Formats: sequence, C-alpha cells, structure tokens
Amino acid sequence: MKPKRDKSIIRRLISSYITTVISISLVLFMLGLIGIIVLSSKRLSNYVKENISFSVFLKDNVKDADILRLQKNLDAAPYVKSTLFITKDMAAGQLKKDLGEEFTEYLEYNPLPQAIEVKYYAEYANPDSIAVIERELKEFPQVSEVYYQKNLVSLINDNVNRISLIVLAFSILLLIVAVALINNTMRLSVYSKRFNIKTMQLVGATKDFIMLPFLKASVFQGIIAAIIAITLLSAVITVAESELDAIISLNDFTLIRILFGLIILLGVLITSLSSFFAVNRYLRLKSSDLYF
Repeated sequence: MKPKRDKSIIRRLISSYITTVISISLVLFMLGLIGIIVLSSKRLSNYVKENISFSVFLKDNVKDADILRLQKNLDAAPYVKSTLFITKDMAAGQLKKDLGEEFTEYLEYNPLPQAIEVKYYAEYANPDSIAVIERELKEFPQVSEVYYQKNLVSLINDNVNRISLIVLAFSILLLIVAVALINNTMRLSVYSKRFNIKTMQLVGATKDFIMLPFLKASVFQGIIAAIIAITLLSAVITVAESELDAIISLNDFTLIRILFGLIILLGVLITSLSSFFAVNRYLRLKSSDLYF
C-alpha cells in the first residue's frame, strides 16, 4: 500500500507544480501582451504621425531646376522625413482615379498645380511645430500654398496622448491584478505544505533552512513560467508580424530584449516574494491555527 500511496502523493505534487507553473505563465503572457503595447506605443504614435501628408503647392511658372532645388532643401531640413514630387499629370491621374472619370475632357486643360508631398518626423508633426514650418515654407518663392488638414493633426495628437494615458493606466491595473493572481497561486502552493513547514520548525530547523527550498522552487517556477510565456509571445508576434512589422517584430532585438527581460524579472521577483511572505506567515502561526 505504501508504494501506491507514495506514487499518489508524487502525482499530486507534480500536478500541483504543473498547475502553478501554467497559471503563472498565462498571467505573464497577458502582461507580455500589454508590454508589447506599452513598449511600442511610442513607435505606434510615431508611425501614425509620420504618415500624415502635407502638400506644398508650387506656382505654375516654376522651372524644373527650381523645383529640384526646393525638394533638396526640404530633404535636408531636420524636420522632413521624406518628400515626393507630384507633377500635374500625376495629380490628374490620382484625381481621375478618385472620381472615376476623366475630368480634363470637360475642362480641356489640367488645372491642378504641381506639388511636393512632405512627411515630417513625428516630433514635428504637431500643430505648433507645423505652424512654424508652414511659415518657413511660404517664404520660398516657388511655393504658392501649404495645405494640410489642421483638424486631423490636432485630433491625432490629442488621441495619441489620450490613448497613451489609457494604456498606461490599464497596464498598471493589469500589473496589480497579475501580482495578486501570482501571489494567490504561490500562497496556495505553500498552503498545501504548511504542515511540513511547521513540522520542520518543531524539530528545530532554522527559518533560513526551511525558507531556502521554497525560494529555490519559486525562482525555478518563475523562470519556467517566463520561458513558456516568452514562447507564446514569440509565436503571437511571428503570426502577426506581417501586420505589426512597422510597430514590432522579432527582428527588433532591443525592444524584444527589454520585453522578455521584464517578463523573466517579473516572473522570478513576484514568485519569490510571494513564497517568502507565505512561508514566513506559516512560520509565525501556532500549530492550532494551521487548520483554519
């Protein structure tokens, strides 16, 4: 009977250990998903801002050499990310595509001006900086008008700031929930061994002697859970890489190292601290209180 009982105990211990690791890994996985959003939120906002187009319309009598000189000046400006020269024919072709018909047949000429499409770096894509840049651009003799959707720029900046605050608040809330879940999981794990802890204490084992195996086990569980969470996150990023390439990918080593390092650190830190406090609690309890 004893070997069967021992096997039953071992199975329960293994089952408890696996359940604990899986529970922690799922919580760390959720934290990792939020971590991807938090760590890449700046790049996401930059991606949105840097894809806002600004049209610099040119005068009709501008020579090609002057246009080329202006475009080179814009490319050299610290606030410009990219430029694209749009001829009258290119503008007409785009408008025809949008309207679905050839409008020049009715007018018998092309009224659209030549333009340079400009995209700014994210730090300059805000209403105040754009207003200053607009004044500078209008000083060029080749420029007739600078057009951009002011309401759209303001709306994007306001929404980016608002979303950043919401994501930050949600991340803090989820971190608190994750700490509570992992803490409860580790406390339940230690709770099942409370009588062993008290027995070791009664036979004269020191606090450090009792505590050390639990801390080692919790650190190991944290590392294993973190590895599982990292594996799941890598799979998610790989599957979604085609959609998220401009925001995050497995080739973005710096961001990935930060994210995975934080997951391992949190896994080890939360599990070890939870085990420490849980074991310490049962060391202070009287034997009669262990049944409650």
